[in-house]
Amino acid sequence: MVKNIMIVGVGGQGTLLTSRILGGITLHAGYDVKLSEVHGMAQRGGSVVTYVRYGDKVNEPIVEEGQADVLIAFERLEALRYAHFVKKDGVIIVNDQRIDPMPVVIGAAEYPENIIENLKKTRNVMPIDAMSEARKLGNTRTFNVIILGMAAKHMDFAVEDWLEVIEKTVPAKTIEINKKAFLAGYEM
Repeated sequence: MVKNIMIVGVGGQGTLLTSRILGGITLHAGYDVKLSEVHGMAQRGGSVVTYVRYGDKVNEPIVEEGQADVLIAFERLEALRYAHFVKKDGVIIVNDQRIDPMPVVIGAAEYPENIIENLKKTRNVMPIDAMSEARKLGNTRTFNVIILGMAAKHMDFAVEDWLEVIEKTVPAKTIEINKKAFLAGYEM
């Protein structure tokens, strides 16, 4: 058994912290885990992709097209770009947020309309407005952990274990707010 998770977003959205938490929970559970990160101009708002593969024995870190069990997308366009990686019975957790890439900003391209609605026609899509939820908690930087909480329902780890790994992974001063954020997403 090997489980394939992809985390996609835009530079600065917390994809790397999310992948560290996800890698931590898989190690905590005793699985073999492989992570691979691709940073495409991440510091300029470019695409960031993280592959997390875990199971009894994992030979390589890259998730191939059509093999992802879960796609965690921090932005709508990123969900669209990487939807083809998801298995037919896989799930896409997508933050309902729009961040215009540079070609859209300079007028060289248009941002696609109705991304979530169109993805729902062929995929199991679970949208979430994580930024609004993070505002309710008083810290917008936690939106990525809210999304992870929602995605955690599609993985076989106990809530207590997630919270323990979050405590060990995030900066000390943000432990409590990140635990609240995770639980907010998990309870959605």
